[in-house]
Amino acid sequence: MQDLIKIKEELSNYGQGHILQFWDELSDAERTELLTQLQEIDIPEAIACFNKILAEDQSKLDDRMQPVPAELYGSVLRTNREDLQKYEDEGFQQISAGKVGVLLLAGGHGTRLGVPYPKGMHDVGLPSHKSLYQIQAERIRRLQKLAFDKTGVYNHIIWYIMTSEATMQPTLDYFDKNNYFGLKRENVVMFEQGFLPSFTFQGKIIMDKKYKLSMSPDGNGGLYRALKDNKILEDMERRGIMYLNAHGVDNILIKVADPIFIGYCVLKGAECGAKVVEKAFPEEPVGVVCQVDGRYQVVEYSEITLKTAQQRNADGNLTFRAGNICNHFFTTQFLRKVAFDHESSLQLHVAKKKIPFVDSQGNSCKPEKPNGIKMEKFIFDVFQFTDKFVIWEVEREKEFSAIKNSDAAQKDTPTTARNDLLALHSSYIKNAGGRILHNVDEKPICEISPLLSYAGEALEEVVANKEFTSPCHLHSPDESNSGSVTVQENNYC
Repeated sequence: MQDLIKIKEELSNYGQGHILQFWDELSDAERTELLTQLQEIDIPEAIACFNKILAEDQSKLDDRMQPVPAELYGSVLRTNREDLQKYEDEGFQQISAGKVGVLLLAGGHGTRLGVPYPKGMHDVGLPSHKSLYQIQAERIRRLQKLAFDKTGVYNHIIWYIMTSEATMQPTLDYFDKNNYFGLKRENVVMFEQGFLPSFTFQGKIIMDKKYKLSMSPDGNGGLYRALKDNKILEDMERRGIMYLNAHGVDNILIKVADPIFIGYCVLKGAECGAKVVEKAFPEEPVGVVCQVDGRYQVVEYSEITLKTAQQRNADGNLTFRAGNICNHFFTTQFLRKVAFDHESSLQLHVAKKKIPFVDSQGNSCKPEKPNGIKMEKFIFDVFQFTDKFVIWEVEREKEFSAIKNSDAAQKDTPTTARNDLLALHSSYIKNAGGRILHNVDEKPICEISPLLSYAGEALEEVVANKEFTSPCHLHSPDESNSGSVTVQENNYC
């Protein structure tokens, strides 16, 4: 009872007394659920976050922007083969030394895809029917083997997976059911990101039910608090991990823990780095990595004018062309600095949404237009906290194809992602001297297992001077499904 009196007083002081409006109507179980939720939420902090958003400067950033200096802007397209090999060798050395981990951002549910499960579990329709989780797990396994082949020393890449309340249990169950896709269970570490309450435009916390607040994940920038609260940083340091590759779950072409990217960042002495792709056209609605007032930042397309988006250099390239693809490098030391010293000062971003709610009469309502805001933090907003920052530009068709929408949309769908992966794998076969037979009015369908090749390597002995009939799936012998080609190899886990 004392706890209830204290909570009532706090809610009243912050103008949130409506949260307990239906208290007398609730069952004991519902009262317990509501009290538990209120005890888990820092109401003053949530109110402070809302007020902070209201005070944010929404003006355009054009006059404050500068491109990232050329000496910090590396590119796979403009780097000679010798330097690329140097970066890759360094990356493999760090992997073999057990100093590399992966941070997978997997808090997103498949709602926009029209499915009731986490995005990472989605099958995009490949011949193998592998999910995004399985593809990425097998790329990690292959990379561990490549590092061993290169250095003679075998070590594990620890896979940290940030889930949300909605995706944690389904993801755990999925990995258990599939025996962690051949990875050692102890080397896959799952943890949950936090939540923030949803607000009306007037600053009232929205009630989802009479006994439940409307909550939403705190964005991929919730990573830093989650690393601290779940003691993940301590786990990284205990294991000797010094470098992390953080990326979103929905990029089917992701080069997980790319040794070239890792090696480039390490040799440049960076504590933070961003993989980017060149913007396809000035108006492409993607964030660009740049400097604002001399500090590194990602500026969203909506934050600049069309004139700035179209600005070009003397060589004809867009001045602000570094398109953000949510693929980053961090040192563990930098993550600790952010989590403990800067997390509370991260910018909050607003999404106006149609949020279901309970009205003052206790009726459940589904609004037809946005009625409130969800707050979230972005992973890239920590770039400002370092002077040791680099960019690494890669080819879009080889490294970036995101799944954001259902197949009812025109872009960023399971179908576009599948087609991009199949096109890339077909090019691997062609470049290795193989030929795919297919109908002239259709694109070839050929999938290569990550356990066979991470990024097109070691295929010559398998496909050179051979023909394959579309559709086909090239895989290693320890995979149960049938396909056109198998090749004997050891698949370390």
